[in-house]
Amino acid sequence: MVVAVVVAASLGAARSAGAQERARERAITPAPAFTGRQLSELPRDGWLTNGGNLHNQRYSPLSQINRDNVANLKAVWRASLNGSGIHPRAGNQAQPIVHDGVLYIATGENDVFAIDVASGEILWEYAANIDPNVARPCCGWSVRGLGLGEGLVFVGRLDARLVALDQRTGEVVWDIQAEDAALGFSITSAPLYYDGMVVTGFAGGDLGIRGRVNAYDADSGELIWKFYTVPGPGEIGHDTWPSNSDVWMYGGASVWQTPAVDSELGLIYFSTSNPGPVLNGNLRPGDNLFSVSIVAIDAATGEYRWHFQQVHHDIWDYDSPNPIILFDAEYDGVLRRGLAQAAKTGWVYILDRETGEPLIGIVETQVTQEPQQATSPTQPFPIGDALVPQFIDMPLEGFKLINDGRIFTPFKDDEPVLWKPLAAVNWPPSSYDPETNTMYICATDSFWGAVGGDPDYPVEPGALYSGSVVARIRSPRRGVFAALDLTTNRLVWRQQWVDSCYSGSVTTAGGLVFVGRSDGRLTALDSANGDKLWEFQTDGGVNATVSTFEHDGEQLVAVLAGGTALARSKKSDGVWLFSLSGEIESLPPGSADPTGQFAPPEAAVAVPEGRTADLARGEAIYRQACFVCHGDDGRGGQHGGGIALTAALTGELIMNTAANGRNDMPGFGSIYETDELHDVAGYILDRLVTAQE
Repeated sequence: MVVAVVVAASLGAARSAGAQERARERAITPAPAFTGRQLSELPRDGWLTNGGNLHNQRYSPLSQINRDNVANLKAVWRASLNGSGIHPRAGNQAQPIVHDGVLYIATGENDVFAIDVASGEILWEYAANIDPNVARPCCGWSVRGLGLGEGLVFVGRLDARLVALDQRTGEVVWDIQAEDAALGFSITSAPLYYDGMVVTGFAGGDLGIRGRVNAYDADSGELIWKFYTVPGPGEIGHDTWPSNSDVWMYGGASVWQTPAVDSELGLIYFSTSNPGPVLNGNLRPGDNLFSVSIVAIDAATGEYRWHFQQVHHDIWDYDSPNPIILFDAEYDGVLRRGLAQAAKTGWVYILDRETGEPLIGIVETQVTQEPQQATSPTQPFPIGDALVPQFIDMPLEGFKLINDGRIFTPFKDDEPVLWKPLAAVNWPPSSYDPETNTMYICATDSFWGAVGGDPDYPVEPGALYSGSVVARIRSPRRGVFAALDLTTNRLVWRQQWVDSCYSGSVTTAGGLVFVGRSDGRLTALDSANGDKLWEFQTDGGVNATVSTFEHDGEQLVAVLAGGTALARSKKSDGVWLFSLSGEIESLPPGSADPTGQFAPPEAAVAVPEGRTADLARGEAIYRQACFVCHGDDGRGGQHGGGIALTAALTGELIMNTAANGRNDMPGFGSIYETDELHDVAGYILDRLVTAQE
């Protein structure tokens, strides 16, 4: 049994030996086989499923902490996760699961911890030890939560394994290779426990997979059903892919988030990512179902029920990674079962979850065409407010401004263009207040620039399956946090942040919205108007979502403040617990400043004389630290925007840039030894640059 240092002495909260001993002896009560009714209820004395309930509302009915007293909130303890998740590649994005006084959390390394709520002591730890030569996630190392049921904790891993852990001990009960990681499959979302099953989607659409959602028996891990998000021959939607090509077999449509469930209707809901190759539509004329779509399937069988496509024939990376929220509200005086999904387009799509029909109008609208990209003649435009601007009001030198850079502006191989928005609403989960029908959403205001259709860009599955390259433009990038009325699809209020908004939210009956900041603050906003009522400075980027619950009659708030790679926030290994009776004060401002965390060496790094680079180790390091920004083939990453690795590079230049950092790239000099930097430089020069000559 592993015991962690809970609070550093500088925080003035050292634990007594007696408290540590009680933590060691803590008996964990196994979770039952939760019913659909139990998991559909609003969470009170625990947080049993990733979205708070099966509807993914992330709403707490607790009000002990409220607008009037939240200013008194302080930390009770900080639990250190033994250094897990502090590697530069890690994305610590998981929301805690809480059951019977024990908190379960995962880090970006896919390690899992059980923590005693009363004392903050670690009760057990599961070390994933993922082989970086096997895991091939497109966008950094992350896991966004866990599943719980039948005395088991379920974790989906980046190497596409699905594992069930004994809730009492952390020991592996079963472990299956759910899909082939060598083909690009990975699991980043929290597995869903429902009706004796474990349901999970798979990432990897940017690497040429065919998307899917699988359901497994919770007791054994045996496959129950599989739903392909890209339909095959004879299936509904297959005719939206070209008939003379097998491109559908690598058609993407990944599922990044934990599905929602209506247990009364017996339906599971999820949204999907972009088609593949995402930036080259010429290879796949047609709408490309079920990419960038909201899909409903039968929970018991996995059979198709309905879909709504948000973007036809996507070429802009407008996938939909934000979790679907289910809700009930009146429209025209009639109570309807609704569904809402906030997307990268910047719109929220509001549908009837029984039929898939819009509850508020969505109009097929003509858009700018580009034959080279086989663009769709129309796109769905929801009636209501966009969360971020969808046009560019300032031209940029060297780029043509077509149609004011409005949403759905196409691009081609000989004409650099700009468009907006870029990934308006990403994965950070939204929340919903059923008392006011208000949805709270984290977004980003930014834009892309692209020169598309590189004829030499690889489109073979296995490499970065984008089919083209895009330029990441140095433009203002503002965070947006917004409240939207789901009965009208109109903004209630909206904030603009100077930094990115890269954290999920939870709203409560106490009139609060809890949302983190990349600078390490956890904040509480007034849900009615967005006024900031409280903030607490932690020691790491708060890019995960809080969970709030009642324990021994007291409302508590827990969050992982570990930072994440794509937000470039400070890494830490701390889980924080807060209450109105807490005694630990906020840390000083700047305590989560990432500057200098991975400090470069004091002197220039020299190529070791007479040493031969270990190319195999160099490839492993490249996949750990470089792949997300520079791409599988070194031509530049789709998401991170790293530069292409060209023949102009030298071993010395690569080693010093990797050690010291440059522009937006962090330095890795404190992470890797000189020989390791030499190995990755050798790999880049031998395998990547040479391949492009």
